[in-house]
Amino acid sequence: MLANRRFIALLVFALIIAALFPALMLVGSVDIPACEVWHALTGQEVSREAWRIIVVDTRIPSACTAAIAGASLSVAGLLLQTTFDNPLAGPSILGVSTGSSLGVAIVMLAMGGTATLAGQSAVLAGALAGALLIMVVLVAVSSLLKSATMLLIVGILIGYLSSSAISLLNFFATQEGVHSYVIWGLGNFYGVTTVQLPWFAMTAAILLALSLLFIKPLNALLLGSRYAENIGVHTVRVRNRLLLLSGALTALVTAACGPIGFIGLVVPHIARLALGTSNHAYLMPGTILAGAATGLLCALICVMPSRWGVMPVNAITPIIGVPVIVYIILRRRKIFYFN
Repeated sequence: MLANRRFIALLVFALIIAALFPALMLVGSVDIPACEVWHALTGQEVSREAWRIIVVDTRIPSACTAAIAGASLSVAGLLLQTTFDNPLAGPSILGVSTGSSLGVAIVMLAMGGTATLAGQSAVLAGALAGALLIMVVLVAVSSLLKSATMLLIVGILIGYLSSSAISLLNFFATQEGVHSYVIWGLGNFYGVTTVQLPWFAMTAAILLALSLLFIKPLNALLLGSRYAENIGVHTVRVRNRLLLLSGALTALVTAACGPIGFIGLVVPHIARLALGTSNHAYLMPGTILAGAATGLLCALICVMPSRWGVMPVNAITPIIGVPVIVYIILRRRKIFYFN
């Protein structure tokens, strides 16, 4: 029964992805006939060149970005929740997202909100540099602290310090710079171009593949750090690698899409409830598929009120995330269980 349930859950996630992706090709601020969308996707002649550009250069990259970002943030959240044995751990809990935001704030507010190609490249570089700095600090602290709880507290404190620095930068910045930073902070899936999409997808695929290599240590951590050490798992070393991996996934998405909230916190719980297990051999692929489906769903909701343009992603994710968290709390059941 459990095997059938897991297969059905994975199949449902895959079918949702297969349904949402073409839906995102059809829905947007510009009404394009379905036949013309099909012609654009298959390389046939399109009645209007603008329609081909919209489908190929805007909708395809945004849909792919949404799926990749959702999967990456979800896996990052899963790694952190297992590492810290904390169901409320997420990509933003250790300050990596805030570190990326600080890097972007420095770049944007120093450049006055420039929106040129060079400015966009600088924003990406600033986000990655900020996240890398936070990850280096966390790994250094992790080598000094054996307690995962204390490391979690340090990460939260680092996030507060980064937020304070961002507030000071906003206070002294120009109006244009503050506006650009606020817009970036709302999150969107349209920041990755067709030129940038291959490296974005390749980097995410490598990081997700690396996460699959940690299935056995993650399952050992579920049973406690002492048990994991008894079977030969070097818990401190594994924890540092998991921190780097989850931080890299978070930094990649934050640099490309802005600080997307709730997906990394909520999707691992959705996968656990659907699969009925915390065994990472099933949970990891389930989280990847559920994360991609959630990212696509958020992207579709963002473009549905096409008359008013595209809504920010962070206005949608709490609508999906909060009910799931409340449901889990009300059920009052153990979230981590192994079957």
